[in-house]
Amino acid sequence: MSYLQLANVTKKFRSADNLETVALDQISLTVERGEFVAIVGPSGCGKSTLLQIVAGLIPASGGQVRLEGRVVTAPPPEAVYVFQQYNRSLFPWRRVLDNVAFAIEHQPSVSRAIARERARHFLSLVALDAHAEKFPWELSGGMQQRVAIARALTAEPSILLMDEPFSAVDALTRLNLQVLLLSIWERTKVTIVFVTHDVDEAIYLSDRVSVMTSSPATISEVLSVDVARPRRPIETREERRFLELRHYLLDRLLHTNADPA
Repeated sequence: MSYLQLANVTKKFRSADNLETVALDQISLTVERGEFVAIVGPSGCGKSTLLQIVAGLIPASGGQVRLEGRVVTAPPPEAVYVFQQYNRSLFPWRRVLDNVAFAIEHQPSVSRAIARERARHFLSLVALDAHAEKFPWELSGGMQQRVAIARALTAEPSILLMDEPFSAVDALTRLNLQVLLLSIWERTKVTIVFVTHDVDEAIYLSDRVSVMTSSPATISEVLSVDVARPRRPIETREERRFLELRHYLLDRLLHTNADPA
């Protein structure tokens, strides 16, 4: 059995005038333990809605999500959701160290000293240990997102659900965050489901890319990314296979009739 299973997941919304809209239509997908899977699709197609259902944050209207064989009806304890708007997920009145320690400080078996010790470890992993005593508003956007990633890792999840986490930063910072995330994934082998609208980002990071259609969204295909690892931020993007996959995915998302690569 796959680590994560989506079986015929459907989501419907009802408007104020009682009109029903189907946002997600019979979506099925599997993710193996330790795999990095990206989800791409047109803007507004329901990528974030699907991830929120996987996270147990909102219910599906039909179908089922299973994590390690268990039906997801609420946020699973082994899953952590990383939001796009990092500045809203951090507490501005808490220092960076305490923001990161928040991930585990509420656990009865974890003392404040242990929580802060683990927080320092993961801040070091994202190269922010020198900024532990600063407040989030004293950091750049990219550094704030690294704080959010450190907090997610402090909880020691077995699966990270990431909703366009780098879309609000500049291009160079985004590239650095991609390199950082791959480095962490290669060390920890945490399972990652990563929503993005950026085709280059999806190919660079992932083992497989799931392609969603416009609303009502379905998954039209799941593409294996047969680009060698470890991946390098510049050289990998210049490889022939990377460019072939990029061309094919862009073609698909633009609704043309390209043949599979």
